Parts: sequence; structure tokens; C-alpha cells
Amino acid sequence: MTKLPPTQSNFEHLDLHQGDQNQPKYERLKAYLMEEVALGHLKPGDALPSEQQLTEKLKVARNTVRQAMGELARDGFIRRVPGKGTFVSEQSNMANVGPAQSDEKSDPQVQQRLEVFALVTPETKSAFYPSLLEGFENATSRMHHQTLIGNTHNDLDVQARIILQLLDKQVSGIAIVPVAGMPTPPYQIRQIQQRGIPVVFCHRAVEGIDAPMQSISFYDIGQMAGKALTDQGHRRIAAFTFCSTKNRQQPIVDGLRDAIQAGGGELPEEFDCQCAFSSTEVSQHEDEIFEMLTQLCRRPDRPTAIMCSFDNLAELLYLQLNQLGLRVPEDISLMGFGGTERSGAIQRQLTSIAVDEAQVGRRSVELLGEICRGERSINDNENIRIPLVMTDGRTLGPPPH
Repeated sequence: MTKLPPTQSNFEHLDLHQGDQNQPKYERLKAYLMEEVALGHLKPGDALPSEQQLTEKLKVARNTVRQAMGELARDGFIRRVPGKGTFVSEQSNMANVGPAQSDEKSDPQVQQRLEVFALVTPETKSAFYPSLLEGFENATSRMHHQTLIGNTHNDLDVQARIILQLLDKQVSGIAIVPVAGMPTPPYQIRQIQQRGIPVVFCHRAVEGIDAPMQSISFYDIGQMAGKALTDQGHRRIAAFTFCSTKNRQQPIVDGLRDAIQAGGGELPEEFDCQCAFSSTEVSQHEDEIFEMLTQLCRRPDRPTAIMCSFDNLAELLYLQLNQLGLRVPEDISLMGFGGTERSGAIQRQLTSIAVDEAQVGRRSVELLGEICRGERSINDNENIRIPLVMTDGRTLGPPPH
């Protein structure tokens, strides 16, 4: 195997002082090296420049390079050999991807691929993701394909590792719900399409990439909830949404506020409750949520209804409102957002704006199949809007007298 000398020849076009300044330089260096491996510019066994050489070439602090290389070593992308240097690892440590159904390898010259469709999601066990997985797996099985499921745990680096492993396995197509909270770099998806592997986006797209997408209008979710609440007579309505550093669910709040105002009510700023974490972290912040809810409900002008941007948050508030001695919906109405499959005991009680995620999974497989058969371009950018419905729950009623 030909080894690259430990020079900076592969880093001539990398400028860590440009680009997204919200992303730390070490993360951008780490992402660049991962991309070089994915594109084949760096191959297993290739030598990498030393930390000192990278520091001088990239004009960054030594700690920036050390942190990037340390994480790459931890994740199994590189290996350090005392007295010899740092090398691209012979094997990638790609956790969180389901086991492949076959160990068959594809000849890149012939472009033969496993008959496998992959689904990559930020989580698999809560909200509407189980329905999404079920619909995807059922549709894939009907095509006599196998299924790979990748759980990114809403982590951008894990998502990158999963994509690399799927490329290595030469899957036939990938449907992906990109991580929330941080934009997915376009190269993560571009490297898939450059291999001729079709991609379908679910829920949200990646900026700069053309691919079919099944999208949810979060503004319409807020609008639909606001209209349902004002039709019941509510005028003081609060919103509980997730608000990570780089991803606030503002469209839901905007739609909700516009619908409330159109119905003669208001959503004052103090009723706009922002949870500074993602939907996957609700169980870790129950005390914090309870404190926010307590302060809201102790107000003399407390809201008569609450809209939550996810069912798991609405379920928690349902329990916490009972702790505060408030009956739902007699004292306060509660709405959520989730899937049409209502599995949990509390979830079945909730009145929610819902999407049929099983159908989203099935449609993703259909889109991948159309691209594989040449019926649709791999760069087709059709935006397919996912229909919204309202579940027949028991947490919506008129405001108390």
C-alpha cells in the first residue's frame, strides 16, 4: 500500500480561519480529515503530518490540532504509533449502526451494491421515530431489500461516522433525518451522492444539497394548534418549545402566535417558555421544566392552555400539572405534537397535531426506489409536504370560567 509522506500536501486548501465561526476550529479540522478519508484522499495506513506541522501549516494553536487528533484517535479514525507517527486507521470505529445483514463487499469499479436501504435518525425509541422505522422497514422488506438503521443520538460526529460506514458497505440508498441543533455540513451528504447513492431527506434538508425531501411545516403546526385552541375560546396561551444554542423552534411559535392573534388572543413574551435542550434530553431536565411550569401557573394571569412542541414534553407537563393540582383540561388545556400512532397511556390522552410517520418511512423507500430505477434524478429537489392531522385526545377543552 502506498503511504503518504507526513507532509501538508492534503491541507493546502484548508483555512480554519474562514467558514462557520460558530463551529470550533478543532471540529472543522476533525470534519475535514474525516471527509478526506471518506472521499479516498486519505486511505487506511496513510501517514498524517505531525501536530507541529499541522499547527504551523494551518496557523492555529497547538491545542486545536491536539484536540482534533485526540478525538479522531478516540473514535478509531487514526492510530498513533510511538516513534513512527500518526496513521489513518485500518478499521473505522463506527458505533451506533445496526449490524449489516451481509458481509459481501462491492467492487468499486463495478459499482455493485448490497440490496440494502439505510435509515439514519437522531433517535429510535421515542416520539414518532418508532413509527418511522416500522414504515421504512416494512416498505424495504416488500422490495426484498434489507434494512440498516443508524441512530445518531442527535450527534453530528456520530452521524458522520455512520455515513462513512454506510459508504463502506455500499448500500443502495439512504434516508436521513439530519441532526437538529447544528447544521449538517454539505460534504457529509455530497460524498454519498458522489458515489451514486441516492439520498432522501426526512423532516429537514441540508443546505446546499439537492435531494428529495419530505418536510414538516412547523409554522403550520403552530397555526393548526392556535386555531384549535382559540376555537375553544382560549385567549391566554403559552408555548413550551426546545431551544438549543443553534436551533430554536421559532416557526412553531410564529405560527401559534399568528393564529392566536387572529382569534383575538395573545401569546405574551413571558408565556414563550424555551427549554434550552433538545427533545431527546427531556428526562434529564424534569426539575428545570417543573420550575418553569410552576412559575407560569402561579401567575395571576396564568395561561388557560399550553402548546408543547413535542409529545414527550406534553406528557411530562401533563403529569406535572397534576402535581400542581391543576386538572387537564378542566383547569388548563394541553396540546402536543407527534405521530399518529399513539402508543403510551398518557400519549393516547393527548390532543396533538400529528404526522403519519409510518407513511413517511414508506414514501422514503418509494423515493429511493425511483432514483435507483432511474425514474427520478439523484439531484431531484422536490419538497413533499407531510400532511398534518389532529388526534382525538382528551386534553383540549374550553377555558375555565
